[in-house]
Amino acid sequence: MPRYSQALLVSCEIPWDENDGLMEELFRREVRRTLAVGFNHLYIFGTAGEGYAVDTARFQQIVQVFYEETRGENIHPMVGVIGLSTAQVVERMQYAYETGFRAFQISLPCWGALNDTELLTFFQDVCGRFPDCQFLHYNLPRTKRVLNGADYRRLVAAVPNLAATKNGGGLQRANDLMTHAPELQHFFDESTFPHGCLRGECSLLSSFGPMSPHKAKALFEAGCKADLSLLFQHQQEVHLMCQDVLGPLLEEGRIDGAYDKLLVRLGGLDEMPLRLLSPYQCFTEEQYQNAKQVLHERYSDWLPADVR
Repeated sequence: MPRYSQALLVSCEIPWDENDGLMEELFRREVRRTLAVGFNHLYIFGTAGEGYAVDTARFQQIVQVFYEETRGENIHPMVGVIGLSTAQVVERMQYAYETGFRAFQISLPCWGALNDTELLTFFQDVCGRFPDCQFLHYNLPRTKRVLNGADYRRLVAAVPNLAATKNGGGLQRANDLMTHAPELQHFFDESTFPHGCLRGECSLLSSFGPMSPHKAKALFEAGCKADLSLLFQHQQEVHLMCQDVLGPLLEEGRIDGAYDKLLVRLGGLDEMPLRLLSPYQCFTEEQYQNAKQVLHERYSDWLPADVR
């Protein structure tokens, strides 16, 4: 059995005011809305949540607010920590740990690609520092080393509280990870999740969940039930919607948070600003309105009932 329970995981984005300060009340409403629509596995500070861009003061403020809003039965919050060194990661993790969190999402330091010895050292020094916590590894190219099934196979034996991964990559990546590291709960994106389900139990990381909770749940439930026909039908729907609504924006290659804030706003949180922290470029109001028009005209069934 995987070390982490099967789940549908979504991110909470951070709203910034014109002075790059946290819009606290809006953030609280976003977290409450995420829980209200039925997502109980949620996290902050992945790449979409600008975990790479916040300073320590803002990190601590947002961690505290997130903790206050995620108390209650059957709520599973996770804090992402991105840093250039083990020391930076551990320092921020220590604050979140003392606040009360016990689940973390970590990425490799991205200044230079880690070799095999450095890779093991990083996981042992970070995860080993907090033995009563569970860790999800966010496996992405920006860290200059994307781990494969053989890499995770070595880590499984040496890092007992490494419990999950977060991956994209399609059929080959899913097959590799599910075959060589079945002890870990692999959270796949919408395009990769159906391929993972062909190999057994896996989980869904849903970028589109905040925009379309019912569609994310339908995809996840089809996977849990191993309804392959419905599962790949949903996958095709995601692909078509993404190309039509976001296609022109995808060509611009913006940082993840630009897309995710747009998706949150399309899902009905109209006050969500598109702003990103310096130096990253957000989308314009015109680009948002163009995407919104296509979504409402061609894919209104993707919208929550109170937004259509």
